[in-house]
Amino acid sequence: MRHGEIRLTLGRPRDGVTLYPSKMPDYSTDEQFLMRALELARQGIGLASPSPYVGAVIVDSNDNIVGTGVYTYAGVKHAEVLALKQAGNKARGGTLYINLEPHSHQGRTPPCTDALIAAGIHRVVASMPDPNPKVSGRGFEKLRSAGVHVEVGRLEAEARRLNEAFARYIRLGTPLVTLKSAMTLDGKIAPPSTLGVNREVGSPRGGWITGEAARAHVHEQRHQSDAILVGIGTVLADDPLLTDRSGHPRRRPLLRIILDSQLRLPLSSRLVQSAKQDGVCKNDVLVFCRAGEEKKVKELEAFGIRVEQLPPVPVDPRPDLHAVLRRLGELEIISVMIEGGATINGTALSAGVVDKVFLYYAPKILAMPGSIPFASSAIKEAPQVKHLHLHRFGEDFAVEGYLRDPYED
Repeated sequence: MRHGEIRLTLGRPRDGVTLYPSKMPDYSTDEQFLMRALELARQGIGLASPSPYVGAVIVDSNDNIVGTGVYTYAGVKHAEVLALKQAGNKARGGTLYINLEPHSHQGRTPPCTDALIAAGIHRVVASMPDPNPKVSGRGFEKLRSAGVHVEVGRLEAEARRLNEAFARYIRLGTPLVTLKSAMTLDGKIAPPSTLGVNREVGSPRGGWITGEAARAHVHEQRHQSDAILVGIGTVLADDPLLTDRSGHPRRRPLLRIILDSQLRLPLSSRLVQSAKQDGVCKNDVLVFCRAGEEKKVKELEAFGIRVEQLPPVPVDPRPDLHAVLRRLGELEIISVMIEGGATINGTALSAGVVDKVFLYYAPKILAMPGSIPFASSAIKEAPQVKHLHLHRFGEDFAVEGYLRDPYED
């Protein structure tokens, strides 16, 4: 059959046999509609966690978009159901474009596959299967058994990157860990601690290394994360706020996590002072400690700070990072970005908890004796960073890469 030729395709049986006029799939058009679905899915960033980002587009037999949908956790209804509602009767005989496999199980909502079948969707084009091993492939199987033509795999790489945090969380119960840092070309994150430098409040010791464009992108990164984690050393040195200042909406505030083995967090710090808004606790600061005086715990709690004690690693007084991540998984935190200093960077790498890195570089060389390196903990073997992506921010650049595949054990 020639490209574009009209044909009659035998549809799935409902009240007898239904015939749908259709065209041979135009795969370039398929990618355009899938790109639109991915764009819609990205609108759920900050609003969908701990669920995945999903966007849906429904197109009629004339390639007209008749319905779209974006999933948000608060909205409950899934993207494909929202698109069906918008399309109405125009969905019958149409094509659904979606970045993630439609779900076929009862959760917070009924199975989306049932709604798609009932609405008369003739074809489903999806980028990837559901990464949840308990249900992966079942949605496609149910659709195919009902006579729906299913195609999977277009723009899969983009779809996998978008939902990599969900994949890590739903399979292993712990968040995706991204190690972020900004440094000079010679790998230094700050000048010597004894060097006095005038700087604005909350800026890193020694002032900013990267320019405004790179720093603005950091807030986009924070917006994509459920939590940000630092060590107490960073708080004592820089007095940061650690907030998401991207300006984008989010369902729950960015969780600010401090590893503070001896509970040295100053009550006067901006982190503590910002834990409440208009006298109401925001519940967005969590401190993990190894030990702490009851008096200090109560003082912090009075400011709205959550304090949790975790067992230390043997022969290491600091909280166990693996235990921290398991606890965050229990709190439905699916992504965490480490923005600490040399100590926490080295500890995280040596503990093997880092999934990916996002390293910003400025065209500077900080060759002063005693300058602070990117990581200061002993690492037995140099981790291999794979699947690199390079980013440019004015004169600065960044390297994004993976220490392990979020979709593998």
